[in-house]
Amino acid sequence: MNYQVPITALIVNYNAGELLVDCALALSTQVGQIIVVDNASTDTSIVRLKDAFFGDGQLNIISLQKNVGFAAGCNLGLSAVVFPYILFINPDCLISSDAVERLRQVIESDRRTGMVGGRLLNADGSEQGGSRRAIPTPWRAFVRATGLYRFARFFPTLFFDFHLHHQPLPDQPIEVEAISGALMLVRRQAIDAVGIWDEGYFLHCEDLDWCMRFRQKNWKILFVPDVPVLHHQGACSHARPFFVAWHKHRGMLRFYRKFFLHRYPVGLTWLVAIGITMRFSVIVLYHVGVSLLKSTGLHRG
Repeated sequence: MNYQVPITALIVNYNAGELLVDCALALSTQVGQIIVVDNASTDTSIVRLKDAFFGDGQLNIISLQKNVGFAAGCNLGLSAVVFPYILFINPDCLISSDAVERLRQVIESDRRTGMVGGRLLNADGSEQGGSRRAIPTPWRAFVRATGLYRFARFFPTLFFDFHLHHQPLPDQPIEVEAISGALMLVRRQAIDAVGIWDEGYFLHCEDLDWCMRFRQKNWKILFVPDVPVLHHQGACSHARPFFVAWHKHRGMLRFYRKFFLHRYPVGLTWLVAIGITMRFSVIVLYHVGVSLLKSTGLHRG
């Protein structure tokens, strides 16, 4: 363990394969401690990781007997953290050699900054939507779903689009309402003030929940544009599309009930709930259709 770098990297793994090893090795020279919480993986990712870090005290693996979800996995990992900064990072992220130090510089520049995140990239170099976000309130979700966001250039306040990655890339770190749980450097002091991850979410929306609570406690959240991170989004979950879609939409419903049920008109919140349910139904029908096409030999990928 390297006590000269006061950062713990915390990875929740589920069948990430070689991506987990690549992620951890890229972090090994940038952090003092690496904690991997394994959610009962059935692949060889943990075996490969142990081989790559054989006898290295920097690595701490917490192996679970069942998949407890992302939020619960993060909370279990927190119990083993020894440093004041925690880098929550997905195993399908590949970070550059100076990325963690840059994130640390930014979070230490203001004692009221509770978390910072980098620019998540697709394989083609385009920015992913989760890197910098505005909170999808019921009104914003309605604006997005109905296409009213197209009028944002005329009425930017009324028809605001919460997908900030469509905006020009800033030339310096900026404060945002939310970043992605795939990459978060978080101050332990802030966690102690805000509370741990909400384990009522199994997968998806727990990061929005945490960002909401950080802002409620007046902790700043910053997006750092000059920290690019390749994110193989969905690499750990592509084999179970129904499972992932179910928990994503369940998480969205929990998020809206928790934060907005009593702040917006009942009709609007019901519209959002109906929209979420319909979206899930469409996704299920799509995957069923693809499966049927594959079974008949008509699907060409």
